[in-house]
Amino acid sequence: MPHPFSGRKVIVTGGAGFIGSHVSDALIGEGAEVHIVDNLEGGKLENIPDAAIFHELDIRSDEIASLFKRERFAAMVHLAAQMDVRKSVADPVFDADVNVLGLLNLLEGGRANGLEKVVFASTGGAIYGDPDPNVNGGGPQPESHPQRPASPYGITKLVSEHYLRFFSETYGLPYVALRFANVYGPRQNPHGDAGVVAIFTKRLLKGEQPTINGPGKQTRDYVFVGDVVRALCSALAHDGSDVINIGTGVETDVNQLFGHLNRLTGGKAEEKHGPGMPGEQQRSVLDISQAADVLGWQPEVALADGLAETVAWFRARIADPVS
Repeated sequence: MPHPFSGRKVIVTGGAGFIGSHVSDALIGEGAEVHIVDNLEGGKLENIPDAAIFHELDIRSDEIASLFKRERFAAMVHLAAQMDVRKSVADPVFDADVNVLGLLNLLEGGRANGLEKVVFASTGGAIYGDPDPNVNGGGPQPESHPQRPASPYGITKLVSEHYLRFFSETYGLPYVALRFANVYGPRQNPHGDAGVVAIFTKRLLKGEQPTINGPGKQTRDYVFVGDVVRALCSALAHDGSDVINIGTGVETDVNQLFGHLNRLTGGKAEEKHGPGMPGEQQRSVLDISQAADVLGWQPEVALADGLAETVAWFRARIADPVS
């Protein structure tokens, strides 16, 4: 069965980045005409599929309105963002400028020019904070979990969800906000909490010693980028508006993650610990039952397999940097 947006124009913001380039590949494979908007601050030209149409633009640009008017996109996958939690703390004005005003610039351009669907990359851990012991026994966090963003990044993602709801209710523009766990995989940039996979992998492959912040007992829910891409494509095809967690429901602490990567890269590094990061979230794990119920989605790639594929990709890149 063809994808609902096969043969139609889909704009992918941040499409030269980690997740965006993978979803662009997938949508092209589904027969969509993919347009990528990226300012290349974090994305790379080499990530852009040959079949995609590239627009080097900042999502806050005045040119966005004319782009939507000219192309009349049917759908938008919005992945472009200021995604660094620590940077959001240091410069909350910039964080809000990109993540909130950038989104509004896109939504205004879209609603005036026939946009039919928005899929938005939100966040689970940064919106929920540490699991509440009174919710689900302190286990995986459902979408109804109290929202306690501890950083401007988490706040702007939550505010963005409210703007999407407003545009849906006021202008009839349906959306799906996917609250991602910690996404990892090939093409990952070493930013944010999930970036620890890329950071550790690069250092281990180069024979360098990674440092684990604090005791290494802080946990995250690591989900493979291929599974995330399937969720994004399913969300595009979903009727109506929803907010849905995308993760694995499994907690992995940093020491365990280091152990996996150390073995996959040759097992020569020690488990070295440094000072903890002030205010760092200690646990994050998402309840993904709604993704199964609403999207018919569940993760398929086990952590060990996803890490093996990620290490193989980084190993090839280090061996042949221009490939």
